[in-house]
Amino acid sequence: MFTKTLTLVATAAAVGATLVSNDTDPLLQINITAPDSSAHATFLPFGATMNAFWVKDKYGQFRDILVGFDNLTNYESGRNFFAPVVGRYANRIRNGTFTIPTSKDASGPGEKYQVPENEHNGTNSLHGGDDGFDRRDWSVVDQGPNYVSFSLLDAAGTEGFPGTVLTTVTYSLNNDSVFNTTISATATALTPILLSAHQYWNFEAYNETSDLSEHFFQIKSSKIVETDGNLIPNGKLKNIKGSLADFNKAKSIGAAINKTTAGEYCGTDCVGFDNAWIYDKQKSSKTPVLSLYSKNSGIKLDVTTNQPALQIYTCNDMGSIPRKASQGGSENGTAIYENHSCFVLEQESYLDAINNPEFGVDQIYGPERPYFWSSSYAFSVLDEKSHH
Repeated sequence: MFTKTLTLVATAAAVGATLVSNDTDPLLQINITAPDSSAHATFLPFGATMNAFWVKDKYGQFRDILVGFDNLTNYESGRNFFAPVVGRYANRIRNGTFTIPTSKDASGPGEKYQVPENEHNGTNSLHGGDDGFDRRDWSVVDQGPNYVSFSLLDAAGTEGFPGTVLTTVTYSLNNDSVFNTTISATATALTPILLSAHQYWNFEAYNETSDLSEHFFQIKSSKIVETDGNLIPNGKLKNIKGSLADFNKAKSIGAAINKTTAGEYCGTDCVGFDNAWIYDKQKSSKTPVLSLYSKNSGIKLDVTTNQPALQIYTCNDMGSIPRKASQGGSENGTAIYENHSCFVLEQESYLDAINNPEFGVDQIYGPERPYFWSSSYAFSVLDEKSHH
């Protein structure tokens, strides 16, 4: 086991300390493998990013089901949010402003903070501003055959946020292709924290198709966060029973996308989904809150999480990014990640709750209140008999 924790121990005790300088190449590929070899994955210190994720399909063949880049410098040169940790405040903040204590749309009377408005022509902040956690070089602080831990020290005032925050993410692969992620953070002063892992998936690895018609999704949720055309919440939750966004019974994501109209679910002029589903209350935290599978590959995912919401983005605006070789791509870049060919599952808290006190969700953390995020992704092969 490789550990670089000398300064981190002191840092965790008094978060204001300087993190040990990270001499690791930010694009160093770090490989982990499940003890039973059922899955393996690759990570980069840059953004604490996952670069590849391999699991077996129904034919017993490994597939890389994670969207990403073969040319690793593309992670640094663009900002596509391909599987990093996003923060210090993931998702959107109206006007890039908030107060502590929180108030409706930063109306006060608490102290007001301004963070970069880096989306929709400067009307809101997205994923922590211009220099979010996804843009940083994280330190490798612990590593073993089946896990890796990264840490990031985010100094007070960075991107306008108060308090210094120390964040540690641990990715681990366990037997039976169970992928666990934990994110913990401590702060020296009161500050909003909303973190998430931002992986893009295609369970066919672009083999059979390049759409989501045979991807079936089920989630225990009866409400989504209501938003405006810029995907900013208004403080209300929308009942989705019987609507296209109702996935309480498993149904095709691709078919649902094709039935949506522009502006219906993912903002002005957008077709597809980009919404926050609120999980229904579960009797046990060990009960899966969502399932997703491809009938073509047979790859199935069940998720358990301590987070109250799930942001789903159905790759509505992908541009012309070349696919990885593991997904049918080539150096000439003719095979691209098409719109609506992948999906992001962001386990997280209510977006912009810091400007919507009516949600009743406290996202202000500090010395007396550490932050903790945990999700488990259990991959398996579809039982064909039960999914005809």
